[in-house]
Amino acid sequence: MIVLELQLSQVINMDILRKNKNQWMLYEKEVPHSRFCDPACGVSPAEKLNPEHLPLLRHAFTCPKGGLQTREKLQSGRNRGGREERGMRLEEFREVLRSVIGPDVEDAWVERFFNEVDICGTGQMKWQQLCSYLLLEYTERERASIPRAALLDSQPQIRHCSHNKREPTVRVVAVSHPPPLRYISVSKGGQITVWNSSLHILKTVGLAEDPTEEVANTRRFRGWTTDAVYMGNVHKVAISTDCRDLHFVNVSTGSVFEDVHLFGFRSVPTALCYWHDVQCPERPPLLLLGDEKGGIHLMWFLNPSKGLFKNPTKKEKGPQRIFFPDLGEHSNMVSYRYIPNIHQEPVNRVMFEPSTNVIMSSSESDNTSVVFMSVSLKQEPYIWKLKQGAKCFDYNTSLQLMVTGGCDRMVRLWTRFVTARPVATLLGHRTAVLDVAIYQAVGQIFSYSRDAELRVWDISFHHCLKTVSLQFPCMQPGRIPEHSNFPFLLLSPPLPEQTQPHLVVGCKDYMALLNLAVRERGRGGWLADEGKEPGLSGPALSCALYNPTLRQVVTGHADSSVSLWDVETGKRRLRICNAHGEDELTCMTLDSSHRRLITGACNGTIKVWSLLNGLNLHKLEPVTNSEVTAVTCLHDNRLLAVGWSQQITQYDIAGAKDLYVKADMSWKSRGVHKSDILAVGQCSSLGVVATASHDGEVIIWRLETQGPLLHLRKETHTGVALPVDSLLFLQHRAGNRKFRNRGVLVSSQAGCLCFWSTTGQTHSYGQFYAPEQQGERVLSLSSDQPKNTILVSGDTTGWLQIWDISHFALDIQHEPVCERPPLLQCWKAHNRALVSVEVLEVADRLFVLAASADGSAGLWTNDGDHVGSFGQEVMWDISDPATYQRETQSNPGEDTAGRTESDEVGSSKVQNKTPELTSSSQTSQEECCSEVSSTSTAENDHHQPKQPMYLCEDFCQTVASCHQGRCLFDHIDHNNHR
Repeated sequence: MIVLELQLSQVINMDILRKNKNQWMLYEKEVPHSRFCDPACGVSPAEKLNPEHLPLLRHAFTCPKGGLQTREKLQSGRNRGGREERGMRLEEFREVLRSVIGPDVEDAWVERFFNEVDICGTGQMKWQQLCSYLLLEYTERERASIPRAALLDSQPQIRHCSHNKREPTVRVVAVSHPPPLRYISVSKGGQITVWNSSLHILKTVGLAEDPTEEVANTRRFRGWTTDAVYMGNVHKVAISTDCRDLHFVNVSTGSVFEDVHLFGFRSVPTALCYWHDVQCPERPPLLLLGDEKGGIHLMWFLNPSKGLFKNPTKKEKGPQRIFFPDLGEHSNMVSYRYIPNIHQEPVNRVMFEPSTNVIMSSSESDNTSVVFMSVSLKQEPYIWKLKQGAKCFDYNTSLQLMVTGGCDRMVRLWTRFVTARPVATLLGHRTAVLDVAIYQAVGQIFSYSRDAELRVWDISFHHCLKTVSLQFPCMQPGRIPEHSNFPFLLLSPPLPEQTQPHLVVGCKDYMALLNLAVRERGRGGWLADEGKEPGLSGPALSCALYNPTLRQVVTGHADSSVSLWDVETGKRRLRICNAHGEDELTCMTLDSSHRRLITGACNGTIKVWSLLNGLNLHKLEPVTNSEVTAVTCLHDNRLLAVGWSQQITQYDIAGAKDLYVKADMSWKSRGVHKSDILAVGQCSSLGVVATASHDGEVIIWRLETQGPLLHLRKETHTGVALPVDSLLFLQHRAGNRKFRNRGVLVSSQAGCLCFWSTTGQTHSYGQFYAPEQQGERVLSLSSDQPKNTILVSGDTTGWLQIWDISHFALDIQHEPVCERPPLLQCWKAHNRALVSVEVLEVADRLFVLAASADGSAGLWTNDGDHVGSFGQEVMWDISDPATYQRETQSNPGEDTAGRTESDEVGSSKVQNKTPELTSSSQTSQEECCSEVSSTSTAENDHHQPKQPMYLCEDFCQTVASCHQGRCLFDHIDHNNHR
């Protein structure tokens, strides 16, 4: 492993980068990504290598040709310097591996190994490349071995308990009957508040006092509550108070009322616990009360189906009142027992372990901090002694694990039968630990301290996985907020249907709800069989593309995940979760070798991934922490990125050897665009790049000079800027001498598709309105690039159109063309906006990839037959049309004016040559024919004459109000840009 240590020194030190620019800190703050691979791919090549193989491989790469030396010769001769690194081709690499590992090495495995290292596709592998690959692979595996925190939210939902009258919430309990799930909070002053599952208040009631103490006909509770517990089998909440009494509140119906008041205890109950046997309801349930004198009260309810206590002989007004010394009169309903002096301080926690009949309790006593004792008292108790005692503890039976916290700010882990020393001591809290909870589902521990700091710990590694400072509104600088003794409510599996695990944290009169992961996450591993029925959707898609070299479809999702799908079957091959942490993935593209994927996110970060194994190869320097809207890769693997920075940023990923790649700001783009750049496209045959911004301007840049060449704009008389959503170069036309001066660039602006020429005197070659309905937009364009005979557009209603452009925008036009080209096919591909469409050729047939904001991506034939949705349960064979999911086509003559988003997905309409326009699309077609202007850098002062304008004022305002392209996925947002 010496070689790997040497390679580590070649990676740019993150501390140095942090000093140079704070934008690099965006990567440090990210939630780590995780990758899941197809089990059919087998183990990684790195797993078959061991440390003994590395010196032999290094020798094979650095020694002159002539075969490998034996291990003995290598150790005696030690090859000191003077050797040049040489490249090795696949055939030679195969022979080397057979000599190093063994003759049984499979050819397919060797080829996979070679391709993963030679990620640029040069056909040669060098020793430095192999070391970089192994370093990344081993680092990824080491990082993946550490799990991620179960918290799904960086900051929780916070609600104010407005009826608490600024008093802290003592306890929050979850009530599942009657459904749906509700919460009940009890304030220190006796206020009972009922919340729904979203933490919205449903109702509130107050505890009643002794009826003899009525003031103005109002029986107001005058004490302090100490604890509360939900009694699930009888649907009551028991509340203890410092008035030495116990209130039983009925929550079995929509109304909440107190039905029993047990008063006159000899000491104040300070902690409650309730247990009932779900599997065997006949067993008497048990209520445990810890008190201020360190004792435990036990109350078994013998016939809970008929009530907790004997019914009163006289019907009383209000709750039934029972004097505690008279409890013996209810012996046929309740059995009572008291165990005194267990602790030397008040009991602050009590639990019950039914399988062993053990009572577990804690206090802040040094000598009896935590005590485990049998109900029968026939066995010696287990006693844990902690300096300053324990303020809280939790115990998990299946793990045989106890966790304690207290004033010494330490969280300790203990085994069930060892009281002398803890298994681990977790340090990090700066104030007293108020509560702890074991979340067994993911093997983690939550701890919460007085300064409102929540920490998540891994049970196996004893690492702090996450620290969250909860920002409660009641917190003031320099002051510690007031808390109750029981801040936590952890809801973990098993749970009622449609209920996710979560954690509720209380601080004074506020409550915070944090959602939790159902299972362990962050380690990566193998893809599970997670097929779904067609029509079921996942996280919203933000982009998608087709990789013709690997014959895979890549989808990028708003939850920052990336998936690779086999286009021939629809099977998922690789998934990367949290590719950009918790920030939305916004765009992606392929490098020139089609083996690397470049992704951009809304926080300004850009990453380079290997499509062969999911490794993160590079992290590119963010220019700002604002959104990257588009990326494109030039033929020499120079990457261009655009976005809200309003500039073009270049990165050289061709020869990048380090993980971190610095930005190149050599493009003369500062101040050229006056608004956020939304789209970018490049054409190598013309040597130009096109960018388009939110204010409707399209700028052509020369690759050679990296400066602007031409400004194009579709202007309006109203002065309302219309954002350009998409750009597409028609590469076949651009490469043809006959057509390169015609309409080679297509822009999408407010649903109008404009064809532009980047050379000559005339730049506008026609335009037409594409969507099926008025007021919609086209977010994505594609064409069959080898021929450019068709143009595919996808609009914001989920409709997909295929146009015949073989003769469109080829003739010089002195006026903008309003006539549509022939519409070959049109169908509703998805229920929501199409964010990506792409024409692809597989098995000598044309197909159309459509990805939508509804979370699904589907494959269609160019005739409108639905091949299937990626992720569906039944795989398809792209070479066998019998396996396609064909959709019933609608009547070709059906009028499209009445079609809405609720129409059947997949219904198609075959149109012949130039179709007749419906009334709504005809109106939009006329609106599309507004003024188009273009200026070169030498003609900026040339004033273009105004032309007639038919664009609807309201339509302009609606379109211009959308700040981001992705805002259109659901609806048109009426917020002004910037």
